Amino acid sequence: MGKRQSRPWIVSDELWSFIEPLLPEPGPKLVAGRPRVPDRQALCGILLVLHTGIQWEYLPQELGFGSGMTCWRRLTAWNEAGVWEKLHLVLLKKLRSAKQLHWSRAVIDSPRAGGPAGPKSGPSPVDRARPGSKHHVLTDGQGIPLAVSLTGGNRNDVTELLPLLDKVPAVAGVVGRPRRRPDMVFADRGYDHDKYRRLLWQRGIRPVIAERGQPHGSGLGIFRWVVERTISWLHGFRRLRIRWERRDDIHEAFLGLATCLITHRHVQRLC
Repeated sequence: MGKRQSRPWIVSDELWSFIEPLLPEPGPKLVAGRPRVPDRQALCGILLVLHTGIQWEYLPQELGFGSGMTCWRRLTAWNEAGVWEKLHLVLLKKLRSAKQLHWSRAVIDSPRAGGPAGPKSGPSPVDRARPGSKHHVLTDGQGIPLAVSLTGGNRNDVTELLPLLDKVPAVAGVVGRPRRRPDMVFADRGYDHDKYRRLLWQRGIRPVIAERGQPHGSGLGIFRWVVERTISWLHGFRRLRIRWERRDDIHEAFLGLATCLITHRHVQRLC
């Protein structure tokens, strides 16, 4: 993905040019006092928390990013305004216009993220019933994230297959109709269910799913490794490895922002 900058929470001019037009207009100040922290500086603070996993209250104010509460409020407001969904679509359009989205196949997986109990969390059936959540991830054939979602750790993987496909936005960028459906979906044994195979066929999508009870070594690893790499990138953001937020919308905001950052890395490769 190219060389990483030493301080990845610093927002580049190029990334900011994508984000700034999507931010909602700030509301009036309710209390007179200090000037409003600029949005770009607040975003740097949010990225510092996402990358390092530092608690909001320990965000160093001497960096000029504002207080942890300021950054938290800004993240909440932007998430409610759908900024990350809009940004993700802008980036996907740019990739499709450059013919860099591989719709011939998509790959899905659902890693677990431990953490305290709260909304969209549940006891894991494979980890001694410890509370946690799942990150459901769908990528294109080369690992570009198309959709992500958050559920409880006790959610059966296959039940999130169709909702995740429905979350893929309609991506324009070339002449013709926007596209949101892959030709095939690759998945591991956790998605082995005849009902969902039929539902995929009805949508015009060919299911390529490993079968339970069969010897390991299905050969799908040659295609599925891309989603595992993307999950590794997602969990490279320390705030996503363990779900510290009890509020599911805040964790989803971090998940959506991280998805945009990974997609943006692919956009940077076009330059």
